[in-house]
Amino acid sequence: MTTQQQQQLAPSIEELEEQEQRLTFDRFTYDDAWALGSLMVELARERRLPVAIDIHRGGQQLFHAALPGSAPDNDAWIVRKRRVVERYGAASYLVGSRFRAKGTTFENSSRLDADTYAAHGGSFPIRLEQAGIIGAVTVSGLPQVEDHRLVVAALEKFLGRPARSPGGSTD
Repeated sequence: MTTQQQQQLAPSIEELEEQEQRLTFDRFTYDDAWALGSLMVELARERRLPVAIDIHRGGQQLFHAALPGSAPDNDAWIVRKRRVVERYGAASYLVGSRFRAKGTTFENSSRLDADTYAAHGGSFPIRLEQAGIIGAVTVSGLPQVEDHRLVVAALEKFLGRPARSPGGSTD
């Protein structure tokens, strides 16, 4: 798939913002991290995806898995994507999309070190309804829109909150 085809299939900023509003938690425990991470591993294995998966809360790594085909570079990407979520308070893909919508890139306009931050898809905030962002769930190993979609699919399944169709009903 070409970059242009991927961009055409990419979610809009409005869709990305809706995902963040919809995919919130009322609580997030150690057991929740294990269950969500295990679900993500299951989804990735079913699809034979070469990814690394990471869940952080409050500066502590609660879950990490590296599946066949992933590489040490995926761990570095995870850290850089998660730092974007922590700094901007939004999904890494949404942050990058907002820069692209302004006709620029995160790398060219953020004034942040590209070795420290990566506004590429795959890191999504863990947001508590009454407290805000407390962590991030991150995937690395696929093209950025696919990393983002894997995280969203897992969160939708875990939270029981499927995407809304354009007509307002759930899929």
